[in-house]
Amino acid sequence: MLTGKHLISGEWSGSGATFASTPSSGPSHDFFKGTTSDVDRAVEGAEAAFASFGWSSRESRAAFLRKIADEIDARGDAITEIGMQETGLPEARLIGERGRTTGQLKLFADVIEAGDYLDRRHDEALPDRAPLPRPDLKMIQRPIGPVAVFGASNFPLAFSTAGGDTAAALAAGCPVVVKGHPAHPGTGEIVAQAIDAAIKACDLHGGVFSFVQDGGLEMGAHLVQHPLIKAVGFTGSLRGGRALFDLCAARPEPIPFFGELGSINPMFLLPEAVASRAGEIGAGWAGSLTMGAGQFCTNPGIALVIEGAGAEAFQTAAEAALAEVAEQTMLTDGIAEAYRGGSARVAEGQGVTQLLGSPCDSRAAAPYLFAVSGDDWQADHALHDEVFGPLGIVVQVRDMGQMEEIARGLDGQLTCTLHMDAGDRAAAQALLPLLERKAGRILANGFPTGVEVADAMVHGGPYPASTNFGATSVGTLSIRRFLRPVCYQNLDADLLPETI
Repeated sequence: MLTGKHLISGEWSGSGATFASTPSSGPSHDFFKGTTSDVDRAVEGAEAAFASFGWSSRESRAAFLRKIADEIDARGDAITEIGMQETGLPEARLIGERGRTTGQLKLFADVIEAGDYLDRRHDEALPDRAPLPRPDLKMIQRPIGPVAVFGASNFPLAFSTAGGDTAAALAAGCPVVVKGHPAHPGTGEIVAQAIDAAIKACDLHGGVFSFVQDGGLEMGAHLVQHPLIKAVGFTGSLRGGRALFDLCAARPEPIPFFGELGSINPMFLLPEAVASRAGEIGAGWAGSLTMGAGQFCTNPGIALVIEGAGAEAFQTAAEAALAEVAEQTMLTDGIAEAYRGGSARVAEGQGVTQLLGSPCDSRAAAPYLFAVSGDDWQADHALHDEVFGPLGIVVQVRDMGQMEEIARGLDGQLTCTLHMDAGDRAAAQALLPLLERKAGRILANGFPTGVEVADAMVHGGPYPASTNFGATSVGTLSIRRFLRPVCYQNLDADLLPETI
């Protein structure tokens, strides 16, 4: 049952002002607004919990992660029901996202039990080495302390309360304070209830996890500036993420801000692939572009293709497929309004032709398709900004030379995609050195709207795709964000962490 309260250091509490949820369907509920005082109590509890949780065994943390997954699944029907009401996402999507969330927790449990993520290194002492002896050196990755996590709007489960950032920090041994997202406060609370149950079942300090409902900009700023917070995980807009990033950098003790801020995820259609299967690629792009109403950070919003008959065939196929897509409900009224504004901005861009699309009311979204020449694309940098929703732009370039110029001038991206056939290998080889400097993931003959939770996955990229290009927010490598290397020189074994 929903209480509207915060979970702070093992206790459910709430007082003062409230806000009402704005569901896509079903009843609205009242939730207490988080305050700076709530943040202080949560962070102080996290610091107290770190004294034990930061030195806990890998086996005990693995059991905790698995117990969280079990408790989430035990509340599966309730999570799906409130999630559908709050977000407008369909039942199958939320069930699938819950499976991804619990699967991620279990995968991280396996990883920390294996221990390879610790990157343990040992240089044995060489007392007789000349001209100077070498001491005994042991290095291991150690947890950094309390971590703040901001829930995401577009993934109410996989990137929110118990999502990737939270799972990675807990796996590393770091207590977590989550700021819930106002778009799905009920979903967040029920997942927090599951984590609370897991904490009690595993007999852990209550401060190992706190969940504070949204309380506005002041509360969020206070959280990232709290001196006991040692890192921040964030998935959201460039504007909001950059503001928090700047606050983290301006602290007396600057801390890492692991922000995933969005991307236009360009696709590069190479000549042989276009000649042989332009229609197939166009139809596939339409499906990827409109998946989940285009509300994915890996949505491939831009397609670059050399002008000519192949480009026209691709464009026609994409337009026909998009015309068959019905309106979809967006996650919030604000996202829908921003989508309408972004569509209008693109339509007014230099040399832009609108091929498909009409305004929708309220939280509904229909796809838009635009076309522009490579010259006009390069001249109008406003066209390079992400539009969060099912909007695509076909950029018809003169030749491979201009395609390479555009690749060279791209901002940082989460993904770049090559559509290529055997005869396109030389063109692909020319593009790859450019694209690997721009993106965290490079695909061939696919679409990026699917981020596998796996060892090799990278979900990040050069700014502005993310604020730390050496990290990933998806996959087992994400645990390393909340660890730091510590070297122990000539310390007796009984003083060292048991993981060494």
